[in-house]
Amino acid sequence: MTARDWTGHEVARTLRKPTGADDKYSRGVVGLRTGSTRYPGAAVLGVEAAWRTGTGMARYLGPSRAQDLVLQRRPETVTADGRVQAWVIGSGTDAGERDAAETAALRGILSGDVPVVADAGALDLVPAASAPVIVTPHARELARLREALGLDPDAALDDDARERAALETAEALGGVVLSKGAVTMVAAAGGWVRRISTGTPWLATAGTGDVLGGVLGAVTAGAVAAGRTAVDDLAACAATAAWLHGTAGTVAAGRHGASGGPITALDVAEALPGVIADAFGAA
Repeated sequence: MTARDWTGHEVARTLRKPTGADDKYSRGVVGLRTGSTRYPGAAVLGVEAAWRTGTGMARYLGPSRAQDLVLQRRPETVTADGRVQAWVIGSGTDAGERDAAETAALRGILSGDVPVVADAGALDLVPAASAPVIVTPHARELARLREALGLDPDAALDDDARERAALETAEALGGVVLSKGAVTMVAAAGGWVRRISTGTPWLATAGTGDVLGGVLGAVTAGAVAAGRTAVDDLAACAATAAWLHGTAGTVAAGRHGASGGPITALDVAEALPGVIADAFGAA
């Protein structure tokens, strides 16, 4: 395996620390088109994570039930359409239940020029995307995506194979692949690859992937606001989000003792501000 570990110093360099000259727009605006009537909690978790990561503004567009829950939890969220610097789509959705209007809306996002974090129920639309894309599949989703791209769906077995598969998939997409696992692999078209192993087995619980999507959307929007839009910049955003997510999970679990203890997805989101502050402090 050739990938090296992503470090806290690189995290601090990737994150955009606000200055006295900033406003909510210059800090980055992330749009989330996530959640569904069946899985409205995914919208809440992603929006919560985006705010906790330090986005300047979070716009949420989604079903009314999910929107109501988002506003109940995070009333500062904007629910009107408007300009964004990064999108998060697909979390908490099922492609098999998606209607024609939603499909058209997602295809519109994927054909734009704003970077898109695509997860879960939006991954089937990614092969036709022209927007800069960052995909965040788990092992089964990566296999399905590779099959749709005409690649061997059974290529990713051990960590060495996962690295090769992530790189090959990123090249086929012309974008970034964040391959989730106990060790997360991030690869970009052109050969950029890193591994992230800051997590804990306690992160294997429902909703933590939705939190990761929100973190990544916020980090990406901040980078775009700062003019960092190259594929390697987006890969750095993905590695940073994975590092923050894993570290926040470890911190949340560690509050129950040295061996860790059970956590929920919201516990991970709520640990993010402290993790980010520590990353800046150590830089």
